[in-house]
Amino acid sequence: MILAVGLCTVDLVQRVDELPVPGQKVQSTSVELVAGGPAANAAITIAALGGRVRLVTVLGAHPLAALARQDLQKYGVEIVDVMPERAEPPAVSAVSVRQSDGERTVVSHNAAGVDAAAWIDMSDVDTVLLDGHHPELALNAAREANGPVVLDAGSWKPVFPDLLPHVDVCACSSAFREEVDCPVVTWTAGPDPVRWRVGSDEGAVDVPHVYAVDTSGAGDVWHGALALGVARLGRVPEAADMPALIEYANQVAGTRVRHEGASWRHGLR
Repeated sequence: MILAVGLCTVDLVQRVDELPVPGQKVQSTSVELVAGGPAANAAITIAALGGRVRLVTVLGAHPLAALARQDLQKYGVEIVDVMPERAEPPAVSAVSVRQSDGERTVVSHNAAGVDAAAWIDMSDVDTVLLDGHHPELALNAAREANGPVVLDAGSWKPVFPDLLPHVDVCACSSAFREEVDCPVVTWTAGPDPVRWRVGSDEGAVDVPHVYAVDTSGAGDVWHGALALGVARLGRVPEAADMPALIEYANQVAGTRVRHEGASWRHGLR
C-alpha cells in the first residue's frame, strides 16, 4: 500500500486558444470539473497503473468535496478525510490550458488556512508520498513510515526543514533551488533530461519527445509513477536503480501530456 498525504483540490479546467492577459476576456473551447492537486493526481496515477493507494487529505462536507471524492473513488483511490465535517469549500484551482502547446496558468488557494492534524494508520503502508501541503499530516506520516518516503518538492514549503530529515527520495523541480541532503535526489526540468544523485553517484535520463497538448499535473503524475516504482522495488533506490525508475516515470508523464484534460487517466490503464 502506498500512502499519499497532501492536497486534494477541485480543478476547474478550461482550454483556450490563447491565455488571457490582464483585463482580457476569452472564451474557452471546453470545461472540466475534476479532482486535482499534487497528492490527489499522484494517487490517481498510482491507482490507474495498478497500484494500491490511500490518499490522506482534507475534503470536508461541502458539495464540491463530494465531486472530488466521487472522482477519486472512480479510479480506486482509497480516501481518508481527516476533517470530514468541515463546512467550508475544499481547495479550488482555476486552470487555463493553451491549446496550441498545452501550457497552462493556475490560480489556487491550496491548503492555506487549513490546520489539519491526525493520527495516521501506517500498519499496511510500505511507501509514503508527501507533497507538504498539510504539514502536520506530512510530518506524522514521515515519522511513522515503515518504508521509503518520497517527497514531491516542486516548490519550497515551510515544513521542509523538519520534513527532509525523514525523506529518502526527494523529487525536486528545476525551480527548487535549495540544497537537499537526502539519500536520493532527482531534478525534473520539463522536456530536459531528469538528473539524479545517489550519494556520490549521479546521472541524467532523457525525456521522451512527445507532442504535448496539456501539461497540467504532469509533475504530479511523474511523482506518482516514481513512488509506484519505489514501492515495487521494496526499498530505498540505489544508483543502479535510478535510470529505470526515472525512465518509467518519464514515460508515464509523457502519456499524461499527450492527452487533453482528464483523459490521461484512461491512457494509463
